[in-house]
Amino acid sequence: MKRRRVIYEGKAKILYEGTEPGTVIQYFKDDATAGNGAKKDTIEGKGVLNNRISEYLMTQLQGIGVPTHFVRRLNMREQLIKEVEIIPLEVVVRNVAAGSMSKRLGIEEGTPLPRSIIEYYYKNDSLNDPWVSEEHITAFGWASPQDLDDMVNLTIRVNDFLSGLFLGAGIKLVDFKLEFGRLWENDFMRIVLADEISPDNCRLWDVATNEKLDKDRFRRDLGGVVEAYSEVARRLGIMPESVQGENKGPVLVQ
Repeated sequence: MKRRRVIYEGKAKILYEGTEPGTVIQYFKDDATAGNGAKKDTIEGKGVLNNRISEYLMTQLQGIGVPTHFVRRLNMREQLIKEVEIIPLEVVVRNVAAGSMSKRLGIEEGTPLPRSIIEYYYKNDSLNDPWVSEEHITAFGWASPQDLDDMVNLTIRVNDFLSGLFLGAGIKLVDFKLEFGRLWENDFMRIVLADEISPDNCRLWDVATNEKLDKDRFRRDLGGVVEAYSEVARRLGIMPESVQGENKGPVLVQ
């Protein structure tokens, strides 16, 4: 078997050279990190679940006209994506106070926000991904004013759609992180949604109990990470009811 060329390896994924021109293979690892890599572990089955959940959510978003880098899932851990020029920003949407916002502003976790708030963070591990303003972004050329407008418009659409989708599954979308890339098609460029959307980069709480169904279970040593991710997949219709309660690891609908 021909050895694949690694393009990039991050904390949770590996990118390989694609099988088709202009594509990349995105491989989901079982590695879990928190605190910008200060805390690490391997959680068997996490990558399989994130691959499947992200595929489902990206496909749903494409269905309402949100452009993404997703092409198709290849197997349980890999998906084919379009090659894009990643914009070095994390766009965070907050619907409910939690995590760093609660600590930074002294707002009790779980407090509904008067409106959804969008924040920007500069993607740089050595600087711990610092918060930045629109002035920083445009002054340093990380994104143009038009890029930002496109990203914000897409972010608002994604938040509106996913909030409703998760609510229908009994899940509160507390906050989440998006990444975007520039997709070049000949001389034409457009901004598209990139990276992944999964419990790794979303805060997802049960509507009735506020039970955490996301990566905070790892960050805060709550345990049951795979069980929580599996519950999200089950509620979204990705995992059949029959596997719940069986100690056989995640079984996903093909």
